[in-house]
Amino acid sequence: MEISFAGKRAIVTGAGKGIGRATALALARCGAEVVAVTRTRADLDSLLLECPSIKPVCVNLGDWGATEEALREAGGNVDLLVNNAAYATLQPFLEVTPDQFDISFNINVKAVLHVSQIVARGMKARGTGGSIVNISSQASQCALQDHTVYCATKGALDMLTKVMALELGPYQIRVNSVNPTVVMTKMGRLAWSDPGKAKTMTSRIPLGRFAGHTHVVLLIISYLYSAFGKLFRPLDFFHILLHYSLILKWITLFFLS
Repeated sequence: MEISFAGKRAIVTGAGKGIGRATALALARCGAEVVAVTRTRADLDSLLLECPSIKPVCVNLGDWGATEEALREAGGNVDLLVNNAAYATLQPFLEVTPDQFDISFNINVKAVLHVSQIVARGMKARGTGGSIVNISSQASQCALQDHTVYCATKGALDMLTKVMALELGPYQIRVNSVNPTVVMTKMGRLAWSDPGKAKTMTSRIPLGRFAGHTHVVLLIISYLYSAFGKLFRPLDFFHILLHYSLILKWITLFFLS
C-alpha cells in the first residue's frame, strides 16, 4: 500500500534529531511539503543536506513571541502537525529545581499548546480539517526513577491531547498522541544506557528490547494519514507495554507488505 501526502503541508517540531528528524524525512519521502522546526542551526543544515526540499525554521519554542513570528514567516496553510520537540533532565524528586521544572513544562506542554493553537486556528478558518499528533511517552502512565518532571509533563500532555481532540474534533481536526516506550534516541540513551536500569524496563517488553525510530515513525504516519486517523481513538493505542510486540507486528505487516 502506498501512502501519499502529495499536496499536504506538514510542520514537525524537534525535527533536528531522533524521532522528529526521521518523521520529517518520512513525510518528505511521502510527498509532503515539510517545515522542520528546531532550535539548533547545525541540525537544520545537516537535514537540508539530506533532504533539500524541507523548509527550515530555527527557533526556540520556549520563546512565545519568537515562535509566533517564525511560524508566521514560514507562511502557507498547514494540514499536518507533529509536536515532537521535548526537553528531558534526570533529577531525583528531592533535587528538582524550579528552573528545571519551568523549562520542562515550557517545552513539553506550553509549546505544544502554542504551536497547536497557531496551526489549528488556520485549519479551522479554512474549514478543511487536519491532523495533529503529539509525541508523548509511556512515562505519562508509569512512574520512572529520576523522571519526576518528565513524567509530569507527559501526563499533562496526554490530558492536553484529549481536550484538544474534544474541542477540535467538530472542525474535523483529528488529534492523537503517540506514547512509545523507550526509544533509543540521543535523549533515550542518556536516560537508559545503564544496563541495570535498562533491564528493568526491557524485562516488561515482550520483544525484550527498546524501540527504534522506525517503529514510532510508522505509527505517526498512520495517525496523520486520514484513512487511518479517523479509526484510532486518541492516546490509547500505543501506551500499553504488554501489547507492544503485537502492535509492532501489525505495523510491520501492514506498512511493509
